[in-house]
Amino acid sequence: MGVKSGWQGRFFEDFEVGDVYRHPLGRTITETDNTWFTLLTMNTNEAHFNAEVGRQSEFGKPLVVSTLTIAIAIGQSVTDTTQNAFANLGLDQLKLTHPVFAGDTLWSESMVTATRASGSRPHAGIVTVKTRSLNQHGDEVLSFLRTFYVHRRDSPLAKPTFPEAKTPFTAEETP
Repeated sequence: MGVKSGWQGRFFEDFEVGDVYRHPLGRTITETDNTWFTLLTMNTNEAHFNAEVGRQSEFGKPLVVSTLTIAIAIGQSVTDTTQNAFANLGLDQLKLTHPVFAGDTLWSESMVTATRASGSRPHAGIVTVKTRSLNQHGDEVLSFLRTFYVHRRDSPLAKPTFPEAKTPFTAEETP
């Protein structure tokens, strides 16, 4: 019996050009998600929240706001790519290639395209990944390159932050 560490994410040394990470969590987008995100970001284009405007569009229904799709793709990739990162450096070559609607489920995957040691931060490296998201039909809905700083495994800034319990678990607590 003992404490088992959960997934701690990748460090700079773990990234190899050509590796592909299929991020484990799919996400179905709801009308509520789309409306809340549209309101939160103050997007006033009615194509995202007005059913009548959506019905009159070439799509016949409201579109999910593209910045929500981008945010979900980045969020899905964190566990595999930037769990130990401390700064995004760039988002490039963003392409929105297929419309997304409420009810669509998105999955994302990322491929490592470049790595290099940081010249100014010896405790870190710089990684670039190409991320793409697929809907439930396998259509690619977006892709982009993202570059970020990520800690090296021995970085003093990458220590775990989980607090020590004042009272540890004991075997007597199990049924």
